[in-house]
Amino acid sequence: MRAARADVDLDAIADNVRALAAAVAPAGVCAVVKADGYGHGAIAVAQEALRSGATWLAVALVEEGAVLRKAGITAPILLLSEPRPDDVGAAIHWDLRLTVYTREGIEAAADAAAQEERTARLHLKVNTGMNRVGARPADVVALAQAVVAQPGVELEGVWTHLATADEPGNPFADEQLDRFDAVVAALVEAGIDVPLRHAANSAGALDHLRSRFDLVRCGIAVYGIPPSPELAGSAAALGLRPALSLRAEVAYVKTVDAGEGISYGQRHTFAEPRVVATVPIGYADGVPRQLAAAGGEVLVGGERRPIVGVVTMDQLMVDCGAPGAAAVEPGDEVVLLGRQGADEITAGEWAERLGTIAYEIVCGIGPRVPRHYG
Repeated sequence: MRAARADVDLDAIADNVRALAAAVAPAGVCAVVKADGYGHGAIAVAQEALRSGATWLAVALVEEGAVLRKAGITAPILLLSEPRPDDVGAAIHWDLRLTVYTREGIEAAADAAAQEERTARLHLKVNTGMNRVGARPADVVALAQAVVAQPGVELEGVWTHLATADEPGNPFADEQLDRFDAVVAALVEAGIDVPLRHAANSAGALDHLRSRFDLVRCGIAVYGIPPSPELAGSAAALGLRPALSLRAEVAYVKTVDAGEGISYGQRHTFAEPRVVATVPIGYADGVPRQLAAAGGEVLVGGERRPIVGVVTMDQLMVDCGAPGAAAVEPGDEVVLLGRQGADEITAGEWAERLGTIAYEIVCGIGPRVPRHYG
C-alpha cells in the first residue's frame, strides 16, 4: 500500500551470478545472502542465485540460515563466524556449515553433533591479517588436528578473508594470500586433508585471480554493485548491473516563497519562489538524514532534482524548479536509486556523497519498504 518500494530485478541477480560463475570457474560460487541479502531479500536472492550457478550460500547468523532452510533451500550454507556455544546445536540442527577458530568452538560442535546424531562439517578460519576473527596461522595445524580427532565432526574447509582486495595495487592482499598458502602447505605436510580452500570475496574474485581457490564468496557483486569505485571497471567488464531500485511517488506539491526555509532546523532557505514536492520516504526507510546536505538528488520526470532540507523520518522534500516552469504533480514517480529516462542514480553515488560504501546504502533500506520482485 505504500507509495514507496524497492524493486529487485531477479534477472539481474541471475545474470550477475552467471557472469561471476563463468569468470571464476573452476572455482564454485558461494552467494553471500546475509543481512537479508544485503537488503534485497535473502530468500528470493538465494533461490535465484542457486538457479543461476551458485552452489553454496553464506550467512552471518544462525537465524539467517534457519530462515533459508524453512524456505526449503537445501544447498550448503556456510555460517561465516563461529557461533556462541549455546547456538551451535541450532546451527547443526539446521544443517549449517560451521566456521570455527577456537578449541571451544570445535568441542561445542562435536557435542552438539552427538546430540543431533549427525556429522558437523567445519570450516577453519585463518586470521591472515584482517584481525577480526580467525585462528592465528601458528595455531591452525593443532586446531585442524583437534577437528580430525573429534568424533562427529569433519574438516570440510579452510578459509580466510581479505582486508584490502578492493584497493587495486595494495600489496597486503598478496601478503595475506602468502600466509594462507603457507597454512595450507603446513596442513598438507601434517597429513591433513583440506577439501575446500576459499579466500576470495567479491573484490578478490574480480581483481586477485590467485585468491579464487576452490570457492569464491561473492556478496556485493551478486547484487551488481562494485566492491569499490576503483573496481567499477572490472564489474562493468563482467556485465554486472544493480539489481535494486528504490522508488516513491510525489505525495504533495506546493510553492515555497522566497526567504522561506524548509524542514527541521530551517537549514535550507529559498532565494526565489520554488515548487517543492514532498515524497513519503525518509531516514526510517534508509534514506540518510544528511543526504540533502551532501548534494543528494532524485529523478523526477527524467531530470535530476535536488533534495532540499533535512531528510525527515518519513518524508523528504525536492526542489522541482520555478513556478510555471515545473511540471510535477502528486503521483509522479520519484527514483531515488535506479534508472529513469537516460539517467541513473546508484548506491555508489550516494556512498561517495556521504563518505561511506555502497554496502551500507543497500543494507540500510529498512524493512518497512516493501520489496517487489520481477
